[in-house]
Amino acid sequence: MDWNWLYTLSGFVVGAIVGLTGVGGGSLMTPLLVLLFGIHPATAVGTDLLYAAITKAGGTFVHARKGHVDWRVTRLLAAGSLPAAALTIWALSFLPKQSPTVSHVISVSLGVALLLTAAAIVFRQQLQKQALAHADDAAHTQLRAPLTVAVGALLGVLVSISSVGAGALGVAVLFYLYPRLPAIRIVGSDVAHAVPLTLIAGLGHWLIGSVDWSLLGSLLLGSLPGIWLGSHASAKVPDRFLRPALATMLVLIGGKLIAQ
Repeated sequence: MDWNWLYTLSGFVVGAIVGLTGVGGGSLMTPLLVLLFGIHPATAVGTDLLYAAITKAGGTFVHARKGHVDWRVTRLLAAGSLPAAALTIWALSFLPKQSPTVSHVISVSLGVALLLTAAAIVFRQQLQKQALAHADDAAHTQLRAPLTVAVGALLGVLVSISSVGAGALGVAVLFYLYPRLPAIRIVGSDVAHAVPLTLIAGLGHWLIGSVDWSLLGSLLLGSLPGIWLGSHASAKVPDRFLRPALATMLVLIGGKLIAQ
């Protein structure tokens, strides 16, 4: 596929929204590639996974230097997500490439992931308040580590099939499991976990022929400056307007993908 300036423009717009809201680009980039540009869902997911790995690597470097990563939480998530991602890619490799069946499975999974992400955006604060009320319960404390591994496994499957879930959904669950952990460390830990997860899943998609490298380059050309500008503008845009608008958009897109 040749370079297309519309892909670069799309990368810029999505990058700016990611910078503004902090929500993972997969929630917007993959459905945009599928619905607007007509790219096969498998190729859109595989390309977006490597796109996410590259863009989030820079974010991880910044968070790690500032001490915003809880590496124990990241390791627990990865203990579940990386094997789950590898198994999911292995299962996908047995399905016929670019087939309607694969397209349908990925589209429906992507739609469900977007609806879950929208719910995570809307109800994140309520989840955190509820978790704080039970933060010192013995059961909550004892189950925290195994639940983190289990959540990692679920994210591994979801991200490998849809490229969505490692952002807002992962953060929302971590807020519930670790209510006393500062928000910036939860975000930093989630971003750090997303890098190996999206890299493993993305390389797996490449091995089964589901990555378009020229599309990846076009997206990165626009998204990197977009993320930079969005991050600087984020302080000037009220969060109470941004998140409901984004959640509404994800619900509409998710419903469209499930219904098609």
